[in-house]
Amino acid sequence: MFLNLILLITCLIVLFPKNTWKKPLRGYPTILAYHSVYLGLIVMVVFLHLLEVNILDGVITDIIGMNFTSSILFIEDGVVHWFSQQWTPVLVYFFVFIYIGLYPFLLWFTILYLIIVDERKAMKTFTYSLVGMYAIALPFYLFIPITNVYSYYGTSSALNMVLPSIEHVFYTTTTNNNCFPSLHVAMSLLLVKTVSSTNNKRFIYVTYFCAICVICSVIYLAIHWITDVIGGILLALGVFYLVQHFMKET
Repeated sequence: MFLNLILLITCLIVLFPKNTWKKPLRGYPTILAYHSVYLGLIVMVVFLHLLEVNILDGVITDIIGMNFTSSILFIEDGVVHWFSQQWTPVLVYFFVFIYIGLYPFLLWFTILYLIIVDERKAMKTFTYSLVGMYAIALPFYLFIPITNVYSYYGTSSALNMVLPSIEHVFYTTTTNNNCFPSLHVAMSLLLVKTVSSTNNKRFIYVTYFCAICVICSVIYLAIHWITDVIGGILLALGVFYLVQHFMKET
């Protein structure tokens, strides 16, 4: 909570255009009415994801009775696991901050920014892409379970090393076999795509920094396989193409 407050104050000062707070308040009900449709779709995706994580995943995994991680291991061998043997405290703390702190903060802050600044095209891009990404990723999560790297090898969690017991909270929003494709990677690229249409250069640089660090963090912290990362990148690029084509048509 304290970290989010610090990040929020910093971003409000640094990332918002100077004339943002000069807008008359009477215009915001109209702005909120427009964005409420997209907020509803975002909430729907979040609700479906929580349903999948906390109820559907366990049931369907038991029914399938299979795990496909060995197929990934056959392709990659122990490349990502090697990183967990090279951890240094400074890098572990930094990448955990990116993974647990900066990335989730930017997800909700970006939505807040788009509403306050009334970036309608960017909001459409974010919402349609989010729906598309999750619609494609969900069948993989349900029917092709792949265990994350540190759980598969039975090694320590870097998240718990830095923030003891954080996984009790973390695993209310994901499971250890929802790995392919990596939505962390896909969503970090979505932040770049969304904010790039706002022409806010400082914000764009922040999202590029976040995306690069997220990709590095999921590998360095031995969370995702390289195949997951590639899958997340391809998912994002494919959905961006479809959404761009859809928005042109409509």
